[in-house]
Amino acid sequence: MPDVFISYARSTETQARAATQALRALGYDVWRDDDLPSHRAYADVIEERLQSAAAVLVIWSADAVKSQWVRSEADRARGEGKLVQLTLDASRLPMPFDQIQCADLGGWTGEGQHPNWGKVISSLSELLGASSGPAAQAAASVAPPPATAAEPILAVLPFDNLSTDPEMQFFSDGVSEDIIQRLSRGADIKVIGRTSSFQFQGARKAEAAAALNCSHVLDGSVRRAGARVRITAHLVEAVTQTTQWSDRYDRGLEDVFAVQDEISEQIAAALHETFTSFCTKAVDPAVYDLYLRASPRSYGADELRAAIAALESATRRSPHFAEAWGRLAYVRAFLRFFQPFVQRPAIATQVRAEAGRALAIDPHNGDALAALYLVVAPFGDFIAADAAMQRLREAPGVSDGLRFISWHLQGVGFVKESAEEAERLYRLDALNPFFVNAYAGSLLAVERFEEAIALIEEVVERQPNMLFAVGNLLIARAYLKDWDGVEAMLSPTALASRPLPPGMVWCFREVLEIARHPGPESVVRARAILEQEFNQNGSVQILSLGLVARLGLVDEVYRIALTGRLGPRGADDDHMGQDYYRPSMLFSGAHRELRNDPRFVELCARFGLVEFWLASGNWPDCADETPYDFRAACEAARSIPKAPFGF
Repeated sequence: MPDVFISYARSTETQARAATQALRALGYDVWRDDDLPSHRAYADVIEERLQSAAAVLVIWSADAVKSQWVRSEADRARGEGKLVQLTLDASRLPMPFDQIQCADLGGWTGEGQHPNWGKVISSLSELLGASSGPAAQAAASVAPPPATAAEPILAVLPFDNLSTDPEMQFFSDGVSEDIIQRLSRGADIKVIGRTSSFQFQGARKAEAAAALNCSHVLDGSVRRAGARVRITAHLVEAVTQTTQWSDRYDRGLEDVFAVQDEISEQIAAALHETFTSFCTKAVDPAVYDLYLRASPRSYGADELRAAIAALESATRRSPHFAEAWGRLAYVRAFLRFFQPFVQRPAIATQVRAEAGRALAIDPHNGDALAALYLVVAPFGDFIAADAAMQRLREAPGVSDGLRFISWHLQGVGFVKESAEEAERLYRLDALNPFFVNAYAGSLLAVERFEEAIALIEEVVERQPNMLFAVGNLLIARAYLKDWDGVEAMLSPTALASRPLPPGMVWCFREVLEIARHPGPESVVRARAILEQEFNQNGSVQILSLGLVARLGLVDEVYRIALTGRLGPRGADDDHMGQDYYRPSMLFSGAHRELRNDPRFVELCARFGLVEFWLASGNWPDCADETPYDFRAACEAARSIPKAPFGF
């Protein structure tokens, strides 16, 4: 028995399909004539479905008014007290339907959600029962929960570009992005991240509320004519589709930031919350356009260099533009990972200067704070790294750099908290590939390998050149001993399309060879892995230590790890990402062999971790899991000097 039967004329099939999808997203069982079985008579099926439906939604149009089928179905629904109707145009409804409430969705083409769609949902809710019946039960399991005053969740969709100039898409996206930043500065609202909410454009906007599990949706449009711009916006409560607020703004381009302020304040009033203001001063629209174009998607080296060039131009032309300075610092900090190690100290100095410019204008700029954390390079100075991370954690707002919170927590041994933080960000921005990858990395640490692989494979499919995700996928498959999967990723064909750092490829190929041919020769080969890497670089990757220890060669691991560098020497041709020299992998659940050996504390002391734990009084998860007195061992290791890192 369907909850809703949809009656319409063939000329409005697009709108009928959109209504069907929207209602099904809310959990309603919907039937329209595209579901007709091929083996039964048309009239018999219509009669059966019409009689059994709990509500009938009639979509009126000029053609529907003329249709005997639509009028008959509407009259049947009216007589049984289950009629809900909407109109798409100005056509006069036939009697007696012109005397019954009818939602005006004039001009709706099926794309996105019309502001008056909420009236249809409200009528259906009243008719079907808000808290009982099949529809309500389905909605409770599928639809996002109604917002409470304490915790609304807002998705800001990309505003539609209604101008003839396709270049205005950057501008309209920028309006939405800036509103996200402004509203995320509030203390009492969660704002879905840009990466996730911007997945829903055009016809997909109707899916946004259910897919993002949000309580409210902000949508709108931007139309530019010469030096003037018209911005419309409306705020919709997701479950009932009730429009809580809408407005239109006609301004000169020089006033665009003031308009964004007004929209933010109006939304705040509509949600009965108070948000803090954003600090950006007005900038030239052309400069703002440069800033909008400098948002990396894959974080490849060439893309980062292009973004830096645009942001350098933006900061030269508008030195007071805090967001441009912050993004410049953050993007440059990322490009640093692609540079030889000997060049990184100079780049770090430049990043600190640019981040300082941003923070002097806006002390809470998330990009700048994340950039400062990245250039601390927590190799030996975890006290400074933790202080930088705390500034980022305490800053209001959203930024891509928030993914490094879980990265940092795992690096100092707080594995459970790292997983909780990564999951929190993932739930808030579930389509952001960086947040997804961070969450998957935290799942690896707690040995939820299958879940991690499912997430990472999706990221790699969408972002095949995302090095961090590819590395995590290799590690996950190695942990699960999926050697065929590892070999496929290291094949010449795969590497030709998706190059990986030579050190990573070499390490995994050696481990693959050992795993495929177990025996005494494998022990000799595993030992040779560490010896060769140590002899070539004067250091070893933590990745190598962990994987070789899993083969049972714990003594060999500690013999080398306690004598050499714990990072690369800084050779000009060494572009290995710093993540492979961080100690986070030591705290993975898969590496208990290393932690159960008392020499683990000495290794942590060489990293500077013991110094951090003793100074902060915060102990890693493993402190209560080792077969020896971990805290006493740390006290005894207090005087062990930190290792040279070669940066």
